[in-house]
Amino acid sequence: MLKKQNIALCVLGLLVLLASGCRAGQETLPLSEAAVTSNVSNGYWPTGGWRTALPQTQGMDPEKLQQMFTAIDEQKLALHSVLVVRNGYIVAEVYYPPYDQNTRHELYSCTKSFISALVGIAAAEGRLETDESVLSCFPDHNFANTDARKSAMTIEHLLTMSSGLDWPEGDPIYRQMWVRRDWVQFVLDRPMTNEPGSQFNYNSGCSHVLSAIVAERTGMLTQSFAQERLFAPLGITNIQWDLDSQGLAIGGWGLEITPRDMAKFGYLYLNKGMWNGQQIVPAEWVRTSTTTHIKTGGTFDYGYQWWIYPQWDAYFARGRYGQLIFVIPEYQIVVVFTAGMNSDAPLIKLIEDYVVPAVQSAD
Repeated sequence: MLKKQNIALCVLGLLVLLASGCRAGQETLPLSEAAVTSNVSNGYWPTGGWRTALPQTQGMDPEKLQQMFTAIDEQKLALHSVLVVRNGYIVAEVYYPPYDQNTRHELYSCTKSFISALVGIAAAEGRLETDESVLSCFPDHNFANTDARKSAMTIEHLLTMSSGLDWPEGDPIYRQMWVRRDWVQFVLDRPMTNEPGSQFNYNSGCSHVLSAIVAERTGMLTQSFAQERLFAPLGITNIQWDLDSQGLAIGGWGLEITPRDMAKFGYLYLNKGMWNGQQIVPAEWVRTSTTTHIKTGGTFDYGYQWWIYPQWDAYFARGRYGQLIFVIPEYQIVVVFTAGMNSDAPLIKLIEDYVVPAVQSAD
C-alpha cells in the first residue's frame, strides 16, 4: 500500500514536488538553500562530494521528473535508489528504506565496466595490449582443450564477450567456478565453441580473467591497482569488493559502492576519462570502450564491458537485479539506479519516457 508523503526530488528538493506522492518512508535529504547551485562553478569536481541543483537551473523540466517518480510508485518498482546528474550537478536523488545516501550497494555486473577501466589504465601504462593472446598472459598455466581457436583468443575478445569459449552464463556455472582453487584455470579450461570474435556470448568468467590479467601485468592485486589508480583520484572510499579463492577481486561481480560513487564513475566516462585535470582513464579508451564492437542479437550492442544504446549514442554499466549507470553524453546526463528487480527494462523505459524528455535546453 502506498502512502502519500512529501518528496524532495533533487536531493535538495523540487519545491514543486513537495506535495507529490511517494513510497512510504522514502529517504530524502533535507532542503538546503545553501546547497542549491544554479550555475556550474569553475573548477568544481565532485571528488569530495556532489553539489546539487534544482533541475530547472540545469535545463531540465522538474514536472517531467516528478512524473517519473509518480510512475515508479504507480508501478511499484522495487527501487533502492534513483540519482540523476546533469552538467555535474545532482538534480534528482531519492532513496528507499532501508537504503540511504551512505549505503553501499552490490553492483553485480556493473563491476565489469570498472574492470574495463582498469584494463585501459594498464594498457596506457604499457603493461598490456588488447591484441595479445590471452593464454600468453598466464605462462605458468597449462590449459585444457587448447586448440588454434583458443590460442587465437585475445584480450579484446574477453572485453567484447566474444571469446568463443563454451560458457552457459548463469548460477550453475558460477557455483562450479566458486569452489575451484583457480578460477582462471576453470574459465580457460573450457572448450571452444566458436572462433574468437565471431559471436557474442555473455561470460562473467571472461571478466574475471581480465581481473587476473590486470594483476599479472601490474604486479598488484586488482583491488589495490583500482584503489591507487581509480578510486582514490575520484574520492571513492566506501568500498567492498568480493574476492576469489586466491584473494583477487572478482572481475564479473562483487564490487559494492554507494550510488553517488557509481555516479562519479559515470561522470568520469562522461568527461572522457578526465577528472580534475588528471587523465584517469585514457580518452581513447573511453571512446573505444563505449563504441559498438559486436552485436548482441538484442536491443543493445556491446563495447568493452559496456552496453551500448545506439539510438542516443549512450552507454551503460548494467548489473543484475536492476543496477545501472547510464551515460548520455549528448545531454551531459548520468543516471544511476539501484534496485531489486527481475528486469532492468522498466528502468531504461523511465530514462526514455521521463529523463530524456525532461531535457529543455542543450546546456
